Amino acid sequence: MKMEKATLNVKNLPISTKHSIEICRFIRDMGLQKAKSVLANVVELKQAVPFVRHNMNVGHKAGMSSARFPTKASKHILDLLKSVEHNAIKDGLSKDLVISHISADKGVRQWHNGRQRRRKTKSTNIRIILEEFKRELPKKKKIKQDKE
Repeated sequence: MKMEKATLNVKNLPISTKHSIEICRFIRDMGLQKAKSVLANVVELKQAVPFVRHNMNVGHKAGMSSARFPTKASKHILDLLKSVEHNAIKDGLSKDLVISHISADKGVRQWHNGRQRRRKTKSTNIRIILEEFKRELPKKKKIKQDKE
């Protein structure tokens, strides 16, 4: 049985929710291979992620308005994309995949250990859905010929 989607739900990743939301918005509806190369460039500080929603006191980068290099969150999301790609290939999907849905939400906020009290940890839940890219060919119009 061939499935049309590959999904991944991960809870309580130790990364910033705000950075994850901006990364998810940036790579949504992108091809999987392109998204992986973009995130690899972000980790190597070659390409910045534009910040649209959480951009208070964020500096501008060349070619875009406010942007940052969220390397820790990019590494985690890149690992998740590789994992869901392997799941999709194992399930019988082709390698031509598109990120149809990716979202980040707040996770459980647990207390820090140690002497500094009243501090909570950051955690994020991420959901990824990959689908096969379907190229639709334009339909040819049939011309009716009148027979006499």
